[in-house]
Amino acid sequence: MIIDIILLTLAFIGLVIGTFTDIKTREVPDWINYSMIFSGIGLRLLYSVMTFDWFYLLYGIAGLAAFVLLGYLMFYTGQWGGGDSKLLMGLGALIGLKFTMQPMPLLIVFLFNVLLIGAVYGLVYSIILAVKHRKQFIKNFKKIMHDKKIAKLRKMKLILLIILVIVLIFFLKGKVLDIFVISVLTAMVILLYLSFYLVVFVKAVELSAMYRMVPPEQLTEGDWIAKDVIINKKRITGPKDLGIEKAKIKQLIEFKKKGKIKKIKVKYGIPFVPSFLAAFILSLAIGAWWIYLF
Repeated sequence: MIIDIILLTLAFIGLVIGTFTDIKTREVPDWINYSMIFSGIGLRLLYSVMTFDWFYLLYGIAGLAAFVLLGYLMFYTGQWGGGDSKLLMGLGALIGLKFTMQPMPLLIVFLFNVLLIGAVYGLVYSIILAVKHRKQFIKNFKKIMHDKKIAKLRKMKLILLIILVIVLIFFLKGKVLDIFVISVLTAMVILLYLSFYLVVFVKAVELSAMYRMVPPEQLTEGDWIAKDVIINKKRITGPKDLGIEKAKIKQLIEFKKKGKIKKIKVKYGIPFVPSFLAAFILSLAIGAWWIYLF
């Protein structure tokens, strides 16, 4: 339908602009995010009124609600920034979530593609950061690995993996398995073991390259404040905020003029919007390509 083309075109335009601003400034302006949300719900409402097809509006509300939950989850677990999460909400409203699995809804296809492409993209980007900040990265990596709790956890995981291998050998003893099954089981064991080092690697990259102390006047709307700012026993801003607002930046600047603060600890995450754009294009062009792997 023409309305679908319009909504998907708006989603594409929003992603292109968001990708440009995310790469250039590490931010996605709120006007882009809210424009996508309101245009998605607004156009769906208009279409539903004109055609009496209220399901079309419900699809948009369902997509928005689903991605609001996902956006908050990814934000509060430190995976995405506030701008990324809100952009995702706008995509949910524009793409919509149809109440059917045949064919698979585009929103679900897009979600799977985002998770798969995002994982690869995030890993490659983290490796680049580790190389770029290699001295600080090596220092933080060694520090984390020598932590007593981490050392105990590493030993426990190794023991559990050994037990898992023994159990698999016991249950599979005498059974004829093809090369594919053996390869999959071997890969699973290796990945389980390496996952521990992957977590340590990501944490070391985060400590080495993603935190900066900046003066309030250098803050921009949407920046992720990494540590609560307490002035006169009152919390001004902090990690729980979905990106700092302009009003609070002005407030912090005034506090600096009064000599109550100097710098703010800010976390600059990986610009994930380019992976959203790649996943969106892939979803429209190929769809659920991963189904053919099984």
